[in-house]
Amino acid sequence: MTSEEFIEVALGNPANRAVVDEIAWLPDAWLAGGCLVQTVWNALTRRPLTHGINDYDVIYFDPDMSWEAEDTIIRRLEQRLATLQIKIEIRNQARVHLWYPERHGRPYPPLTSAAESIDRFLTTNTQVGLRKPAQGFELYAPRGLSDAVGLIVRPNATANFSASNYETKVARWKALWPEITVYPAEATDVVGAT
Repeated sequence: MTSEEFIEVALGNPANRAVVDEIAWLPDAWLAGGCLVQTVWNALTRRPLTHGINDYDVIYFDPDMSWEAEDTIIRRLEQRLATLQIKIEIRNQARVHLWYPERHGRPYPPLTSAAESIDRFLTTNTQVGLRKPAQGFELYAPRGLSDAVGLIVRPNATANFSASNYETKVARWKALWPEITVYPAEATDVVGAT
């Protein structure tokens, strides 16, 4: 599947399309991760495009790291996208290092862009982001799309990796998409995500 085909299938999910259209005004904003990949999984396995999608992750990068600024964005997007009746997770990636250690018990170096956050996602197959610049659509997939479209889930060795978080996530996915191939958490040295 080419990048263009991936984008077309991902945008076939009306929620993905609406969110990507809506966030275009945010600084360095992407719809990212599972909602894109799982839409493609659903198309490949002939399921409804929204099957199993837990939430839609919006990431953006705003140098204003105040909670008030992020909260304003969260409330605005939730209000504007309320008719979709989906769960949307909206996070300013410039702030992640401020709350991550307390929530997850491990350090998290500051980020310099939203795309850098995608580089750190827990699984290689979800290292995907989609946004709408002035014209067309832009796909960011630093490891390529082979894992995503090949129904392969493997740990991201460069992530701030948590085996327990990985196992929880893949157990849910395997129940919803039994066709996926899951590499064990200890396989963080697996090569091949391109």
